[in-house]
This record gives sequence, C-alpha cells and structure tokens, in this order.
Amino acid sequence: MQVPAEVSAALGEAAVLPCTFTHPHRHYDGPLTAIWRAREPYAGPQVFRCAAARGSELCQTALSPQGRFRLLGNPRRNDLSLRIERLALADDGRYFCRVEFAGDIHDRYESRHGIRLRVTAAPRIVNISVLPGPAHAFRALCTAEGEPPPALAWSGPALGNGSVKVPGPGQDHSHQVTAELPALDHDGRYTCTATNSLGRAEASVYLFRFRGASGASAIALPLGVLGLKALLLLGLLAARATARRCLEHPVTQDTPPRLQAHESNYENLNQRSPQGPRAAVCSP
Repeated sequence: MQVPAEVSAALGEAAVLPCTFTHPHRHYDGPLTAIWRAREPYAGPQVFRCAAARGSELCQTALSPQGRFRLLGNPRRNDLSLRIERLALADDGRYFCRVEFAGDIHDRYESRHGIRLRVTAAPRIVNISVLPGPAHAFRALCTAEGEPPPALAWSGPALGNGSVKVPGPGQDHSHQVTAELPALDHDGRYTCTATNSLGRAEASVYLFRFRGASGASAIALPLGVLGLKALLLLGLLAARATARRCLEHPVTQDTPPRLQAHESNYENLNQRSPQGPRAAVCSP
C-alpha cells in the first residue's frame, strides 16, 4: 500500500487522500471491496466502503456518511484514492485504505500507518460566558476552536495590556481550547481573543453590578454583543408604555362650570363664547 504521510486542507473545502497498491496477481477480475477506516488500522470505524462485482470496474458505494466520501480511483487499476467533501474539524485525523479480494484468492491488504489528514481552520469563538464564583464573585469562560489550536488571551478593566488565563476543564476535541478569567473585580467590558497562524477572532462580555442603597452588590448582569441593545429596547418600551397610559387616562384641567341661561337653545348657541377643546395634561 502506497500512501503519503500527510494531507492538509482547509475547513469547508475538499481533500483527496491518495492510495495505490500492488498485489502478487498479474490480473484479477473477481469481486473486490474497497474500504477506508478512521483513527486506527484494522479495527477503526469504517467511513467508506464500496464493492465491485466480478468483471466490473464500477465500485458501487455501500457506505458514505452524509454522502461526503467518494472514491476517485479505480480499484481494478490498483487505485483507492478517496475524496472528502465539506471538511469539518471532526474529520481531522488518520485514515487507512484497504482492499479485499474475494473468490478464489481471499487476499486482503491494508495500510498500516495510514494518512494524517490535517484540517486547518482560522479561530472561532464558540462560547463566552460569565458564571458565579465563590464569595459572590464572578468568573468568565471562553472556548474557541481552530487548527492549529488557537491561543487565548483575556483583556479588560484593570488587566492592562496583559491577560490572565487558566486552562479550563478538559475538552472533548483537541482543536478546542478553553481559558478562564477567575475573578472579575471591576465592572466593564472583558474581551477574549483567539489567535493562530491563520487568523484571529474575539468576543466580549459586559459586567455591571447594580448596587442598592446600602452599597452592597445586588446582582451582576453579563451582557453579550446584543446586551446594550437589549437595554435600549427595554427603555424604549417603557417610554411607549408611559405615553400609552397618558393617552388612556388623561388629567384634564379644572374649568369653572358654564352658566346655563334660561333661553332658547338657539340663543344659547349665539351667546356661547368660542372655546377650544379641553387640554389633556399628563402628570409627570
């Protein structure tokens, strides 16, 4: 089995895993099966499988998760090259090609060392949050992914140009990294920045402590990118509600009662002094 040591491709693009082989039979036209495994040889999970009937050069696909795996090579011509579409970071890893001859031969060949597929990606922050900590304090967590794994740095009030970062809990994927800011001592904006050789990404949270009359901290409000917009929207809704109450329950100015003369209606209309409509005043 002949395979390259490593193949590199970018996230979202396609990758081709070359694999060719030789065998001691000068010519073979019996049934055969082409297989690709992930993670480890012989026992790793199959990610692709196709079978060719006797005398046929068409290898009919029997396994291809989400239709992203496609055989480029022709097993009859000793080529098992595979194409993977729409790469995800989860595709990063090692792959092993295998061919099985059936019928009278029953030979099986598989690459031992396989191909290392490296999926490259610029950093992306997948989660940033503020959590309660000990003694009524707060802490911030930031998780980012990328390949190479990004370096994380925190910046914010009283942190200066440097940052404080502590490795977070264990990650399920090696391309994810978590950094913790253990204590948020000041109100304001805290920014997490992720960088690797392919780019940079950042996200922020805002911490505000609302204090009561005694000056004790009553609540901490973490805000994301849309947090300030939400506060502005709440203020606008409150203003509209106040205006609506004014329209529904106006406070009218007191006016002295009008004297009714004991004359005809016509004469009353003639004697009525012109007045505008009553003014509605909304009490502050």
